[in-house]
Amino acid sequence: MKFKGGNYLNIKLSALDQSPIGEGSNSSEALRNTIVLAQELEKLGYYRFWVSEHHDTRSLAGSSPEILISSIAAKTNKIRVGSGGVMLPNYSPYKVAENFKVLEALYPNRIDLGIGRAPGGMPLASKALMQGRSIFNDNYEEKVLDLVRYIYDIVPENHEFSGLKATPIVNTYPEIHILGSSGGSAGLAANIGASYAYAQFITGGMGVSSVNWYRDNFKKSVVSLSPNTIICSFVICCETEEEISNQVAIMDLTLLLVETGKSYGMPSLEKALAYKYSEGEMQIVKRNRKRMIIGTPDKVKEQIINMSKLYNTDEFMIINLNTNLEDKIKSYKLISESF
Repeated sequence: MKFKGGNYLNIKLSALDQSPIGEGSNSSEALRNTIVLAQELEKLGYYRFWVSEHHDTRSLAGSSPEILISSIAAKTNKIRVGSGGVMLPNYSPYKVAENFKVLEALYPNRIDLGIGRAPGGMPLASKALMQGRSIFNDNYEEKVLDLVRYIYDIVPENHEFSGLKATPIVNTYPEIHILGSSGGSAGLAANIGASYAYAQFITGGMGVSSVNWYRDNFKKSVVSLSPNTIICSFVICCETEEEISNQVAIMDLTLLLVETGKSYGMPSLEKALAYKYSEGEMQIVKRNRKRMIIGTPDKVKEQIINMSKLYNTDEFMIINLNTNLEDKIKSYKLISESF
């Protein structure tokens, strides 16, 4: 990463889409919107496009990133497409490796395998995915190591499944990214030599020390020879203060309802503007504002540059929960045109 005269050079803009379901809409429309968004962002020059994994929610449609990745990659040409992320405790590392090697075989040098340890849903969904096993009893670090072994066909001889190969056999490999918001995830990414994607949109900050520790302790490996970081944040970018105010109102209520377990779909503008917050809820709103970058294009650009400098990264990933596809594309366009 380079700075020259106070100006940031060569920043890569990427996107993470969670396929939000608007009030009065449905999952099918939300997923179709995600595919169209990926196509439009490719035209705008965005570097990579990730999709998320969430279970048992009426607000977000993406429960199977692998399937959605395949559809997006088939309808785009060069943008990298991946998971942000696959929640590995829910699954067999062997099966995840096979899924992503199929994707890599179909779309070589375009697939990202982002993995995380969060359950991706409420406890009941986690129990169903784990078939009664506790998510806390699974050795996540060992699962990650096994995933790397299966992806790169380097299962050691003393391993329980020595000689096992994850098929298809491929000549290129999906990029592995460890998603996280803590020092533990940063340490794991450094230890296996993978990219680290820091979830600023979850923590609202306080991750500089983790990102720096990752970079300082990175061990080159078959996964990567040098450290790579991505910072991911909610971003609201509009041309006018009125538009910004409206989008912030929707976002405030959306995050509050999700956090308090009351979400039954993304709220409309009318509902967001009419909502009466309690004093306690206003404290949650205030805290959640730290998870967002908000403003007109020039102000958003300034904040992205400042945050990228703070984390010493050259890639910034944007999350936009707007359910109006036209407005959402416009927001991403305003940001890309400002750089």
